Amino acid sequence: LPVISLYGGSKKPKPADLSDVDVLIFDLQDVGVRFYTYISTMHYVMEACAENNKPLIILDRPNPNGFYVDGPVLDTAYRSFVGMHPVPLVHGMTIGEFAQMINGEGWLKGKIQCNLTVIPCKGYTHSMTTALPVRPSPNLPNHLSILLYPSLGLFEGTVVSVGRGTDYPFQVFGFPNFPDKGFRYIPVEKRGASLNPPYKGKPVYGIDLRDYSVNYFLDRREIILDWLIYSYNNYPEKDKFFNNFFNLLAGTSVLRQQIENGLTPSEIRATWQPALEQFKLLRKKYLLYPDFE
Repeated sequence: LPVISLYGGSKKPKPADLSDVDVLIFDLQDVGVRFYTYISTMHYVMEACAENNKPLIILDRPNPNGFYVDGPVLDTAYRSFVGMHPVPLVHGMTIGEFAQMINGEGWLKGKIQCNLTVIPCKGYTHSMTTALPVRPSPNLPNHLSILLYPSLGLFEGTVVSVGRGTDYPFQVFGFPNFPDKGFRYIPVEKRGASLNPPYKGKPVYGIDLRDYSVNYFLDRREIILDWLIYSYNNYPEKDKFFNNFFNLLAGTSVLRQQIENGLTPSEIRATWQPALEQFKLLRKKYLLYPDFE
């Protein structure tokens, strides 16, 4: 079969020429977070297959963050390539399950349907988290970074560094003017991962999260807002903490407003619950594997 090059970064992929293709196979390792753009790429692959009357086979893979559902549900006013679908920030679905939802809910352009076949995983359940045999991308180098990604990814819409340009991206966070609590790092260029990381060459003071265990995340099963709120509270120029990317990552303008207004993590989480309960009911229609309790 010919290989179709698909870009899963921060931009919409260019249309592929499917004229010589009999069937398209999609095989990418997702991490179960709405702003991780492999599911956005998959959306456009499904759309291209539907428009060209080509069948799509998805080789499903475990979702390492598939053991919970959490976060704000995307407001479609903030739809972008880092958030295309009205789902929570952590959706708790494999790519195969998510593709079935895209088809079933009519989210493709014009509600067209993709001729979809999902090849399921063996032995997977949503109660587990799976250490991946390969890195899904250069800046998610290990299991801990993937488990931290739903919480730390929001920092990319702020002034805070998440360790890009170090050997431990998405396992630390900091800022040059944060309080010195005994941990600092200096971002440098990393070929193939971070060519121009934030604060390159400057000492960054922050928090080291590398001692957190897998069981910590399995026990909490939630996005950890404490670190984001801590960083906002310790940043002197509050009006410059967030950038325009934050609302696209969050999928809403409300989360930023809540943090600026001083709401606690529990108060913020309470506002998510009605939409999360509705999504969980929708999600059950498309699950291929036993769910978490």
